[in-house]
Amino acid sequence: MKKKAIFLALLISVTALCACNGGKTGKKGSEDSVSAVVGITQDLDSLDPHKAVAAGTDEVLFNVFEGLVKPASNGTLVPAVAKDYTIAPDGMSYTFTLRENVKFHNGEVVTADDVIYSVKRCAGLLDAQDPEVVVESALSVISAVEKVGEDTIVISLSEPNTELLGFLTCFIIPEDYANQESAPVGTGPYKFVSYTPLTSFVVERFDDYYGDQPYLENVTFKICASNDAAFMELLSGSIDIFPYLTDEQAAQLPDDYNLEVGSTNVVQAMFLNNDFGPFADLKVRQALCYAVDKDELLNIVGGGRGHVIGSNMFPNFGVYYDETLENYYTYQPEKAKELLADAGYNESNPLTFTVKVPSNYDIHVATAQVLTEQYKKVGVKAEIQLIEWSAWLTDVYRNRDYEATIVALDSALAPSDVVKRYTSTAKNNFVNYENPEFDDLFAKALASIDENEKITLYKDIQQLLTKDAASVYLQDGAKLVAVNKKFTNFLFYPVYVLDLASIKPAE
Repeated sequence: MKKKAIFLALLISVTALCACNGGKTGKKGSEDSVSAVVGITQDLDSLDPHKAVAAGTDEVLFNVFEGLVKPASNGTLVPAVAKDYTIAPDGMSYTFTLRENVKFHNGEVVTADDVIYSVKRCAGLLDAQDPEVVVESALSVISAVEKVGEDTIVISLSEPNTELLGFLTCFIIPEDYANQESAPVGTGPYKFVSYTPLTSFVVERFDDYYGDQPYLENVTFKICASNDAAFMELLSGSIDIFPYLTDEQAAQLPDDYNLEVGSTNVVQAMFLNNDFGPFADLKVRQALCYAVDKDELLNIVGGGRGHVIGSNMFPNFGVYYDETLENYYTYQPEKAKELLADAGYNESNPLTFTVKVPSNYDIHVATAQVLTEQYKKVGVKAEIQLIEWSAWLTDVYRNRDYEATIVALDSALAPSDVVKRYTSTAKNNFVNYENPEFDDLFAKALASIDENEKITLYKDIQQLLTKDAASVYLQDGAKLVAVNKKFTNFLFYPVYVLDLASIKPAE
């Protein structure tokens, strides 16, 4: 999943937690130690951070790896492997001064060559590029990554881009280390101990970390088969932190846990495959938007918590977010019926489609159940198909073999990242949306170095996606987190991470 870029200071923090447990208090050097068990409901799709696709993997690996910069809980980007940086006024280059004596978990000191290798790997610029690496398309603007002296890196661009810092959170790894997929090595506050697929991912405090030492010495991410299974373990006391509570579970939380509430900072939607026959018709897509009662949805799945959205951006993008779109498609079932009739659908010929939903996310399953019932009221037959997360990644995300799906999408700390998947040539444009006007607006927004112009263009982009009903945008859901009262000081972040380093034992 990513100091002073103009737009980043406008973001509000939220989204990501920390974890902990144990019985004793103590920091590095203390006789006592603190351990924690964090419940997660999604297995890691890769231990190599540059090959991971799932946001759930990035939220865990955030503790093991760092980039040149990293997100802070207040919505800014702060130096990490780099100690300082400057952005050229014309947006054509970024200069980073590396922090001295930063160590990888294998004891080797980070060099400029390691940084150059890592950035080029993420940008797809290596001479021998591993095809399994997930290339970050935003970094395609990089024309050169060069070393100036032993501690300075200059990243030159082929065109202006003042948003690139949000993508230079890409994790730094050793250039000459070949075992990332089995024994990952980074620079973060925690180092890898073990991984058992479908069971656990274990880390321990890295004593040579350059920054403040975390309080938690050992952390186990316990991979649970389902949300319900994780909650049962929490009730038994074997999980200390669980960041995916449902509203119903929150109401049953034991007295020895605190309920923490924040925002997920994601776009939850029923994403539509615009290449699927019926969804190629704008009237059909608009009808599906008018047929959704979002207030009822929030009440049922989140106890009234959450924030209704109207396009592919969430509120914590500050001045870039267009709040007027939240009410663009109000609940109008009769209007939905009229549009469906105009498109040729009626009682004798109902609109029918399948919604593929990852079974490990209760909020998406619950959302699907609400939507299918609401669609029945306008004569639409939507059938839910629950699939495993790995199957979702393959079938829906990579192969685009689906009709509709309900998930939530995260983003880096850059407004371009939350909407770029809708460009016609984007490899991750799994909704198959195509509009030359969108492509033109996006290119102008990305290239602009005038902040006011950039704000206007990103709002124009959101409005276009809404008017086109590219998908059925629903909510930036509430994040309900159970934290054992033994611990305090977990932080919400503006990106999808679980920060263990901030956790402290309660006094």
